[in-house]
Amino acid sequence: MAETHVPETSQLVVDRAREALWREDWASQALGMSLLEVKAGRARVSMTVRRDMLNGFGLCHGGILTTFGDTAMAFASNSHNERAVATNLAVEFLAPGREGDALIAEAHEVSRTRRTGLYDTTITNQTGTVIALLRGRVQRVPGASVAGG
Repeated sequence: MAETHVPETSQLVVDRAREALWREDWASQALGMSLLEVKAGRARVSMTVRRDMLNGFGLCHGGILTTFGDTAMAFASNSHNERAVATNLAVEFLAPGREGDALIAEAHEVSRTRRTGLYDTTITNQTGTVIALLRGRVQRVPGASVAGG
């Protein structure tokens, strides 16, 4: 049986969910990420690559890039104020991130049902070069909201 389409989400609901999630997102804050924009099913996040984010080759560590992309996906997928947790994430590294790079992660909703969601995230640097592409799936936690109510 196919799941039905879910209703649109107001910007007020998106803003409440964003604020509640960000308030407790210590990892993203510690990495210096900033939320640029969150709309229903979409998120833009920024981060500057610091020296403590570099691997042994002097490039931004793949785990840091994955965390950055996962953060954008988290805000996009939780923007409907329905608690969503990642169940799968695939990453393609296309170019290196370097110290000082100003990165942007843009996540958008590909598919959303009452139970699951599929999200694509693109990470670019300050010149528009695509650094990484991520595709992730989330599972919605029944009955749970991000911001309460």
